[in-house]
Formats: sequence, structure tokens, C-alpha cells
Amino acid sequence: MSTEAVKWAMDRAPMPRTEKGKPDTTARHVLQVLGEHAAPDGSNAHPSVLRIQYRTGYDRTTVQRALRRLEKAELIERDGSVDGRTRWQLAVELVRPKSDWTDLEREENDYRAAAAERKRRSRSKGVTGAESVTVTDSKGVTVTDAESVTGDVTDFTPSRHALNAQPSRTERRPNHQQPPVNQLHKDSSSPPAQTEPGSSDQGGQHLEAFGAFWLIYPKRREPENAKKAWIAAIKRGANPQHVIDAATAYARERANQDPKYTKYPATWLNKGCYDDEPDRPHLHAVGNGHIPQQDDRDMWDQKKAVIR
Repeated sequence: MSTEAVKWAMDRAPMPRTEKGKPDTTARHVLQVLGEHAAPDGSNAHPSVLRIQYRTGYDRTTVQRALRRLEKAELIERDGSVDGRTRWQLAVELVRPKSDWTDLEREENDYRAAAAERKRRSRSKGVTGAESVTVTDSKGVTVTDAESVTGDVTDFTPSRHALNAQPSRTERRPNHQQPPVNQLHKDSSSPPAQTEPGSSDQGGQHLEAFGAFWLIYPKRREPENAKKAWIAAIKRGANPQHVIDAATAYARERANQDPKYTKYPATWLNKGCYDDEPDRPHLHAVGNGHIPQQDDRDMWDQKKAVIR
């Protein structure tokens, strides 16, 4: 094996090109195997095709095609045969142009510059300009419950309530869980004073009372529709405190029940369910050992009167 021929095949020999002008790495690898079997002047290289296959890992057809491309590029030349194997003369006088190295350096610099520009643009997209950041005065923020705080922060006005904000979708409180009494006192304002229809502050008082209703109601869905239904019910003459008390009783009634049968707040308000009579316990026969209370006796007397 000749070190000079191998060095020429690896570094100094011109790069063979494919028909599309790209580096022919397959032919380059085969040329290196020929250099390993050549004399220092590039002569007397006669490895068998099988040896080249073993050295490169290519199949027979690939090796033969690579030899033909090298011969066409005038990097090798037939010089007889040895024991039935073709003997090759390597054109060690041919030298690779220096422009190949400078071209590679330029391509590498362009690649690094493009990668740095992509990284800079990616970082700039993740940064928000200072002009687009809005800071709200902390005095104008009303917080009701840490579990139901949304990402929206609005300006403070006396006629608005924090519960007017859209409820968070990440709320984890069960639909029928009754809020603590101290939480209701904390989050809801006192019942609004009765005002004449059409007064200027009537809408704000309706929404303040709606905040207490919303906390109590067992299924908090479609808040905008519920607000409209609430205002419509108050305009029809419903007392806000009466509606809140009825919602409390309804929440107690629906506790531990299937939530899919619980009415939406807008439906409950529009149908006037706040005027429904509460369910009374069924009477048991006296023979079962039940002692009727006064209310049971009155109802029983009414039933007997109807039967007579």
C-alpha cells in the first residue's frame, strides 16, 4: 500500500461529479481503495471487484459503475491486467483546485449566518413590545375566589361586580357544592334597595344581586343568558332576595343529584321556577308507627275534605 497514492485519492484528487454536478462520493470511495493498492506513482493498482466490494460495502454493479465514472473523468486509466484483474493507472498528476476549499468555507459561513438570523427572529417573536403591555391599577381589581379567577382584568366602575367576568373553564368546584356562608357574605353585596322601574342605577343593582345568585345556583352555565334572564325576571316584578332564597333551596334540593337534570340558570329564571312550592315529605300510614306532625295533620284534613 502506498501512502502517497492514498493521500492523493483522499485529499488532492479532483472530486468526481455526478451528472447533476453534485459530489460523487461513491466514486470517490472506490478511488481511495484503488489508491490503497497502487504504487507511489499511482501505477499497478489491480484489486479485484470483489476486494473493492468487501472494502466499500457496495454491490458489484455499483462498483463497476463507479469505475466507469472514474475512467470517464480521466482520474484512472486501464493499464493491462494481472491474473484476470484489470490493472489501473491513477492520474496522480491531477490536483484538486483550491477553489473547492474556499467554496466550502463560504458555504459554511453562509450557513452559520443564516442559522444565527433564524435564532434571532425566533427570539424576537417571543418578546412582546413594551407599548403593547397594559397595566391596570391594582385598586380596580376585585377578586372573589382563587379557584374562579380568570385571566381578564378590567377597569373598575362602581356599578360592576367581579362576577360579571366570564367564569373560568378551569373551575374545579362541583356544580352542586354549596359555597360556605362566610364566602357568600364576602363575595356578594347586600340586597339592592327597591327602586322604581326605569331608574338610572337599576341595572347595576340587578347585576350586583345577580352576583349572589350566581354563586348560589347549583349549575353555573351560560352566564350572559343568565344575566338577561335575571334582569327580565326582576322587571317582571320578582323580588331579588326571594329569587336568591329560592335558588338556595334549589341548590340544596339538587345536592348529590345527577347534574344533567339540573336546569340551566337562564331556563330556571325564564320559567319562573323561583315561585315553585318546595316539595313536602310524603305521609306515612299511622299503622307504620309514624306520628303525624301538625303540618301532616292539616294536609290530611284537607285531603279528607276533598274526598267527602
